[in-house]
Amino acid sequence: MNTVDKAEQLVNHIALLERCAVAFSGGVDSAVVAKAALLALGDDAVAVTASSPSVPRSEIEEAKRVAAEIGIRHEIVETQETTNPLYVQNAPDRCFHCKTELYSQIELLVGKIDAPLILNGANVDDQGDHRPGMIAAKNHEVRSPLIECGRTKADVRALAKHWNLSVHDKPASPCLASRIAYGEEATPERLAMIEAAEAYLRANGLREFRVRYHRGDIARIEVTPDRIAELASEPLRSDLASKLRELGFRAVTLDLEGFRSGNLNGFVDLAAVRIQ
Repeated sequence: MNTVDKAEQLVNHIALLERCAVAFSGGVDSAVVAKAALLALGDDAVAVTASSPSVPRSEIEEAKRVAAEIGIRHEIVETQETTNPLYVQNAPDRCFHCKTELYSQIELLVGKIDAPLILNGANVDDQGDHRPGMIAAKNHEVRSPLIECGRTKADVRALAKHWNLSVHDKPASPCLASRIAYGEEATPERLAMIEAAEAYLRANGLREFRVRYHRGDIARIEVTPDRIAELASEPLRSDLASKLRELGFRAVTLDLEGFRSGNLNGFVDLAAVRIQ
């Protein structure tokens, strides 16, 4: 099946769902679902974005921009996951509590705007990773049209390019709490430290990177291998260390293995995680 046929299949699939709300981060996955929902349902589709200390302000603004680019109705909901002790304690099931809060808030909204179904942007490749948020989605009867249509991450990017979405090549940008080592509390203060540190790196031309938080206010910076030498060279090395210390980090390290998405999962036994 070519990309044109895959696009048509996704739109036709969502058209059968009638009114819906798309959990919309502004990343490529949710943007593709939002675009398909708009084509399928028009004004009966709405994109909903969470605003909380877990989400960088830059990502909120990006979600607004992408929603406007798509042309879909867009709502912002305030989520309160950072007030939940089960979220703050930052166990490997943290994402379950975050997504539970998100879907609960969207449910409150959809009752007001008459959009009975919630869709997310999960794709087939997400099923093979540690994704406690998928359990929260199941608990709230959230639909995953990309999975239902058998679409992979590569398919999603091809669909985004087919629809001329500006985020077709945007790197993944999970929530700020995903940067904090499991077992270290995901407090609003630490989330703000990480957000500011990553904003500084972004302002210096970095595109794919993470600032990881480890015990003792230690920052572990991951960039793609081709940028490691740049960060280790003057004047950026000194400026970066000074900036992160100013933000509250006590030590600043550079990971010589480079950027690896989700690598904090390797620090814990995920097989032992149990979610009720």
